[in-house]
Amino acid sequence: MSQTATTMGERLPNDVVEDILGQLPVKSLTRFRCVSKSFDSIITDPTFITKHFKLNLNQSESLISTNTHSGYLLYTTKVKNRSPSSKHLCAVVCNNDSTLTQISRFEIPSLFEKHSLVGFCNGLFCLASRRNDLNHIIYLWNPSIRMFKKLLATPFTDEYKKGHKRSVVGLAYNSQNNDFKILRLRSVFLGPGPEAEAEIYSLSTDSWRNVVITMESLRGYKPNFGRIAKIDPPCIFLNGALHTLAFTKCHRFILSFDVNGESFREIMLPSNPLDVATSVMQLALFKGSLALFALSDSFWGGLCNIWVMEEYGVAESWTRKYTLPSIWNSHCYCCTDNGEVLIKDATGLISFDPESRKQNILAIEDADWVGFTANSMESLILLDGGK
Repeated sequence: MSQTATTMGERLPNDVVEDILGQLPVKSLTRFRCVSKSFDSIITDPTFITKHFKLNLNQSESLISTNTHSGYLLYTTKVKNRSPSSKHLCAVVCNNDSTLTQISRFEIPSLFEKHSLVGFCNGLFCLASRRNDLNHIIYLWNPSIRMFKKLLATPFTDEYKKGHKRSVVGLAYNSQNNDFKILRLRSVFLGPGPEAEAEIYSLSTDSWRNVVITMESLRGYKPNFGRIAKIDPPCIFLNGALHTLAFTKCHRFILSFDVNGESFREIMLPSNPLDVATSVMQLALFKGSLALFALSDSFWGGLCNIWVMEEYGVAESWTRKYTLPSIWNSHCYCCTDNGEVLIKDATGLISFDPESRKQNILAIEDADWVGFTANSMESLILLDGGK
């Protein structure tokens, strides 16, 4: 094979060889690195990695419109007959006939034992230590090439150490600069504390920068809402921005971070999400739109209203789509592109159609983290900078 590779390199120009390699899947490329030094040099070159990524991204996005399936389910599960900390990350196709087909299974490094998956985007995963950890360690992980990069976020200051700390992390892709960014939000929930802060990490520059977030900076004037005291996960990537729920003493809203422009804005919530006292709210994606799950406990039992923002960024477009019964006492993970909600109850992982009220028990055992993505792709990202 080495002789064949050498012959190919001698007969074909480098740009032609790169074009041929650029069409190959990641698994093949990682093998071909051992074929020759010239192949390894091409495959690990940042320019080739970027070119291969963009080609895969375009192909993945074009497949979304084919409607051959309803997306990809990601989940982590413990490995049977192994140590308690041994886990796998699995990806399955959600077929249109409600069956699942596994397409990949990766062992999660034991290094991540005390970390949680907090975000994923275009084949790259973000893991973070406990959200109240003072020395917040974050990892970027590319399972398809078994590479990871350790990032040490700024420790909490003395002001943050005094209060009840909240930390939320999100991962996003900057399409304008072909860059991945991490957003880490920090706040103090109970008692007096400093203004909320954001740390923004750029993979292309391998650097962090800090931003203080105030209601004045979001609105252009100083409203009587106080400081941002609480920020709740998840951190959802949609329309080039990351979104998370934020609270002041008397105000609730969605804090949006534009990844390309690195700017924050406020998105208003429905004026009365439940018509009764709300105990829990959770952001989600529902059929490609920003959605709010508003859950409450009442004398008659638990209820959940699903609100959908039909026109992105327009508060007046919030529409209450469904009111659901006490099934929402279970843990809610996310939604699929066809509107089914993935929840975990006593029977295991199920998908629930809020329109028909039908449930489908999924053939997945012991899932402790679940995510959904419309496109599943592998890349060489981190090959030139992982550790």
